[in-house]
Amino acid sequence: MSTACAVMVVMAVSFTHHFLQWHLVYAYYLLLAFLYNTKHKDKRAHPYDAFVSYNANDEHWVLGELLPKLEDEQGWRLCLHHRDFQPGKPIMENITDAIYGSRKTICVISHDYLASEWCSREIQVASFRLFDEQKDVLILVFLEDIPMQQLSPYHRMRRLLKRQTYLSWSRAVAHPDLFWEKLRQALETREDPAGEHLLLSVGDGIPGERPDQ
Repeated sequence: MSTACAVMVVMAVSFTHHFLQWHLVYAYYLLLAFLYNTKHKDKRAHPYDAFVSYNANDEHWVLGELLPKLEDEQGWRLCLHHRDFQPGKPIMENITDAIYGSRKTICVISHDYLASEWCSREIQVASFRLFDEQKDVLILVFLEDIPMQQLSPYHRMRRLLKRQTYLSWSRAVAHPDLFWEKLRQALETREDPAGEHLLLSVGDGIPGERPDQ
């Protein structure tokens, strides 16, 4: 009996570690985010206007296009991984502090972003804050047109697209000034969920989705 119980425990632990590891980690950090939010709800300050969540393969666009335009020209205070995360602090604590320490979170969406575990953690924590606080704190920027079927595994992403402000860089190439103006408006809007969602959308429909879908 002891041997059988030991084998079952080992199998259960192995199964949990192999198949549910990230789910447990995600649940743990969502709990941390909830506790952080509850603790700082009445006294939270926002040292940053926006935390920028992006994949390392898209860093050239963030540093070459987004950063000069938003910080240098428009004067926003942005929080970036490589520059503003505190050395020695666990990565998820840095992510949680960055998201809750910023008025908004800008997620730079690409195929590489969707395939990244860490980017997934960031948008999950940001969307948790969105649904928990019921405030307009999340801006989605699509660098590429992504077919709807490729978003099917990302149910949270699809829900966000149907209710949240998003901007499409690939559709705005012919009118970049309009893109940056809409992004400026998105950063300026109040956090009230009744804000100007429709006004801020660049392009019609979800990126990669046909008008008749």
